[in-house]
Amino acid sequence: MLTSTRQAPGAGDAIVRVRGVSKTYAGGFQALKRVDLDIHRGEILALLGPNGAGKTTLISIICGMTNATEGTVTADGFDTVRDYRAARSAIGLVPQELHTDSFETVWATVSFSRGLFGKAPDPAYIEKVLRDLSLWDKRDTKILALSGGMKRRVLIAKALSHEPKILFLDEPSAGVDVELRHDMWRMVRALRQAGTTIILTTHYIEEAEDMADRIGVIRQGELILVEEKTTLMRQLGQKQLALTLQQPLAAVPENLAHWPLTLSSDGLTLTYSFDVQKDDTGIAELLAALGAQGIHFKDLRSSESSLEEIFVGLVNDPSRRINPAAAKVPA
Repeated sequence: MLTSTRQAPGAGDAIVRVRGVSKTYAGGFQALKRVDLDIHRGEILALLGPNGAGKTTLISIICGMTNATEGTVTADGFDTVRDYRAARSAIGLVPQELHTDSFETVWATVSFSRGLFGKAPDPAYIEKVLRDLSLWDKRDTKILALSGGMKRRVLIAKALSHEPKILFLDEPSAGVDVELRHDMWRMVRALRQAGTTIILTTHYIEEAEDMADRIGVIRQGELILVEEKTTLMRQLGQKQLALTLQQPLAAVPENLAHWPLTLSSDGLTLTYSFDVQKDDTGIAELLAALGAQGIHFKDLRSSESSLEEIFVGLVNDPSRRINPAAAKVPA
């Protein structure tokens, strides 16, 4: 019998530890390249990346559904290979694919999922999960009779059936209606408040911006960045100052050509982009230069980069990071 590899309580705040994980398929395709990642207990981590970047492969390895070519993973202190059952019992997974037991009722399939993890029956808990996901009225309905959105709700209920400490949501918003999306994020927030660790992948980057504590970006199998969302937005974002002019310009004057200015097609708005990390934004000098050119404005407003703009920049230019060590974790 294998001995337990569970870590002692208090051995750090990482509930999931990924060390040197790579995945190469038989045909030679390398889906993951030595990924190191700590997922903190009780956080919401958003994994972002284009299609085929390796997000689902990484989740599958952490959940024990796919074997890594090299590297190790622990979940709640258990090695996901040597202590598969103990590690897997701590994890709930909502996959992308809508597959479940078509001829079972909602109540039966969710209750059965709880039993698979060795949990004693708890009808009151199952009822709460179904009510939270607006499935209670469908509890006696067979899965095959449900709409796609309702089937997605059932997958979420199954993932929560055994009260996991770690919940993976792999593209949970794909193809679902607005009502389900709102129900789901309300539940995610409640789970997080109760201490559940949540990892999500999503193409709805505004959801990651709204929900996540930290952001991880995967590109071509490499984890190129993991950072606190607020730090990421502050250090990799750009701010813009839009000045509405009193009189239109035909073009940006040559004397201002060295400034990062763009002129709107109607000639009435000058937009100045500046780096939020710099102590001197240059705004005062710009306004003085505009005044010296006889260019006057009647309004100004500022804005800053969205997470989506930062994400697109990182994917297109992976060298654009906070620092090269941002994605590294201690051994």
